[in-house]
Amino acid sequence: QVVLVSGHLDSWDVGQGAMDDGGGAFISWEALSLIKDLGLRPKRTLRLVLWTGEEQGGVGAKQYYQLHKEDISNFDIVMESDEGTFQPSGLGFSGSAEARDVVKEIMTLLQPINVTDVFDPADGTDIAYWMRDGVPGASLHNDINKYFWFHHSQGDTMTVQDPNQMNLCAAVWTVVSYVIADMEDMLPR
Repeated sequence: QVVLVSGHLDSWDVGQGAMDDGGGAFISWEALSLIKDLGLRPKRTLRLVLWTGEEQGGVGAKQYYQLHKEDISNFDIVMESDEGTFQPSGLGFSGSAEARDVVKEIMTLLQPINVTDVFDPADGTDIAYWMRDGVPGASLHNDINKYFWFHHSQGDTMTVQDPNQMNLCAAVWTVVSYVIADMEDMLPR
């Protein structure tokens, strides 16, 4: 059984793509790194996917889906961060009402950093195939007021990233992915 965390690499026109979507790739990598560093071993596999070709029609996500769709019943949740890694506010979520209740309960663990909201729906080009077929999905919600200042521009460099805000985003990704991966049962469909 798999909990998938992801971001994509799509600096295809100008700039470095550090914020869009290097930040999502980074927090996904960091989530797995933190779980490993803490010596935690969840019941399910945590899988990191760094998508390619999102801006070219989602060809990387489509190929991955084609290669793994026969195991769809073993995908617990698919998570994608694709709108920067600024101050987080919660998660977008798509799934059954029962699964949403579980996710809301998990988000209460993030009360100390004031990131507890669950929004409707999850959004992500690279996880859309999975959500369409009933797999619960989650996307990072964060303050995107400055997102389009840098989106696909020469200004999208590492200087856009605030290390403290990225750490908070990584904390959200880590807590949610680990708790879901370590629950006794998969999220209800």
